[in-house]
Amino acid sequence: MHVGDVAIGGDDFAVMAGPCAVESERQVLDTATSVADSGARILRGGAYKPRSSPYSFQGLGIEGLRILSKAREYTGLKIITEVMSETDVEVVAEFADIMQVGARSMENFSLLEQLGTCGRPVLLKRGMAATLEDLLRSAQFLVECGNPDVMLCERGIRTFETATRNTFDVAAVPLLKTVSCLPVIVDPSHAAGVRVLVPILARAGVVVGADGLLVEVHPQPDKAASDGDQSLTFEQFADMMADLNPYLSLRLAADRMCAAGGPA
Repeated sequence: MHVGDVAIGGDDFAVMAGPCAVESERQVLDTATSVADSGARILRGGAYKPRSSPYSFQGLGIEGLRILSKAREYTGLKIITEVMSETDVEVVAEFADIMQVGARSMENFSLLEQLGTCGRPVLLKRGMAATLEDLLRSAQFLVECGNPDVMLCERGIRTFETATRNTFDVAAVPLLKTVSCLPVIVDPSHAAGVRVLVPILARAGVVVGADGLLVEVHPQPDKAASDGDQSLTFEQFADMMADLNPYLSLRLAADRMCAAGGPA
């Protein structure tokens, strides 16, 4: 799959990074510059935020989309942002390069139907209690509605365990890649819920064959309007990217050896 000059899948590994929520122009531009310098190709940021509490920050809406668009002009990064309602698809598609469907919206079929004709690739997050069959069914719905450019995202599922925000279903990645031709992205931030675990789960995603990562990064995580506990600082993100390089190199070498008929 290609999003402009960014390839997702195959031998390429796409990193999408940025704040959970767009809070200000300075916050987004600083983050975009930093993550681009560290190797990210796509900027993530929520203009519209689905929050479980009505008293939590709900996002800047259209102003947030304009800020993301300015960051793209400034850095060249592609933009991924969440769309929450079928009524917002058209306006979000004007600004975004990739449309994100959040975990709470995975089975919002009215939204998926509109995304089928939006003309943008879609990243489909696995629902908090969804089986892999449920996830693939929603992906198939998107495809049947006219959009073949779908990415699947494993972001952790809700189990009885409370030590992490969600439970990272690491086996989901190779399984999805076995039964589907769609790229699989791992979101270690939501799987962990704690920033110290994010680089470790990111590494696990690389090892099991994920096609990319979706990572939350913030200039001041402790002051973030949302998801600060799981957001990496600029320095932590740069360290994580450097840590991933040898694993990506080994994986690429192994894949090429397999393709040439040599030992795995």
